[in-house]
Amino acid sequence: MNILFVHQNFPGQYRELFQWLVAQGGHQIVFLTQRKGLPEAKGARIVVYKTHHKPAEDAYAPTKYWEECVGNGLGAAFAAERLAAEGFRPDVIIGHVGWGELTFLKQVWADVPIIGFYEYYFLAQGGSVGFDPEFPASEHARFMMHARNAVNFANLHSVDLGQSPTLFQRDTYPEAFRSKIYVEHDGIRTDKLRPRAEASVPLTRLGRAVTRDDEIFTYMARNMEPTRGFHKFMRALPRILEARPNARALIIGGNEVSYGKASGAKGGYRAEMERELGDGLDWSRVHFLGKVPYAAYREIIQVSRCHVYLTVPFVLSWSSMEAMSMGAVIVGSDTPPVREVMTHGETAMLVDFHDHEALARQVIEVLEAPGDFAHLGRNARAHMVERYDFTTRCLPVHLEKINGLVPRGKAIALPR
Repeated sequence: MNILFVHQNFPGQYRELFQWLVAQGGHQIVFLTQRKGLPEAKGARIVVYKTHHKPAEDAYAPTKYWEECVGNGLGAAFAAERLAAEGFRPDVIIGHVGWGELTFLKQVWADVPIIGFYEYYFLAQGGSVGFDPEFPASEHARFMMHARNAVNFANLHSVDLGQSPTLFQRDTYPEAFRSKIYVEHDGIRTDKLRPRAEASVPLTRLGRAVTRDDEIFTYMARNMEPTRGFHKFMRALPRILEARPNARALIIGGNEVSYGKASGAKGGYRAEMERELGDGLDWSRVHFLGKVPYAAYREIIQVSRCHVYLTVPFVLSWSSMEAMSMGAVIVGSDTPPVREVMTHGETAMLVDFHDHEALARQVIEVLEAPGDFAHLGRNARAHMVERYDFTTRCLPVHLEKINGLVPRGKAIALPR
């Protein structure tokens, strides 16, 4: 089969599916992306495209995002035309809707089916905007959010089939979209993401490595920001560290912003929280590790006695499910996307996102009596294996959907 993947940040949500298809051999696979400097992928071709246009910083705010998406869409379409001129014709196109890259591909290959990844419909109510009263929505938020959905509407009929990884994400979309979107997660490699008793993490400040014998609790987000409850976690730290004098917090994440409004302070939200907490926190036991390699991230979660995952109603992080696969005992936010995957008292302990005192109490309980909560980690891993394992659960569904759009002779064999 000839397969064209499209995602501006290779490989994005297609990491596992792309790798699996390449490993099978026999397919002609092209991945169209904006990401530069990638090594050659054996068994596939990576093609870098340039956006055709970027809006000016002072562009009209309601249409600025659409302008950016059109630039991406045209850049991807022109690259697709060059591929077509070389003789490449995909049997199926698989790509992300959200950055506009799929918008014009039907103008290149009118009858080639497209499967679009529908990640999130921008909501003025019921989503991330205005959920935390500390960060109220602006008076124009309802207009700005709806304007950002222009790319979703532009692709409603360009895409033949949609995919959302969770019901929460699918249900952010209006009814007109939902009948086209199937719900299946990208998939978790539970065979590779396991508990590991011998895991260790070197801490320079401590002068040694920490292991499961140490009292470690963890927090992770792509970036330390309010959407992922960073401020709530930080405000829980003084009480946790005071109650547990041997505990250490290991924090993974960058100091930028992935979602929502950036901090107006120099040094970002981390600097804001450092100033707010001041001397009321034992900073010697707080370890900011930054963005770490994937292998190091696994070891950090594997030594953790308690992993904290917080999010407003928004896209669920891969890391939360990967932590479940590794048997982590999770204290999470009691918000809709988390409740879809974690069950309070069975696979995690869930607390009110807004109540950092409740968060602190729950983390302290887990650290004090890890044996009383160990079943949560075992159950979490079992749930990931049964419902979200890439090879046995998610991959067959994705292949079935792909095969349903192509002639029978082009179908991809399902894994045993």
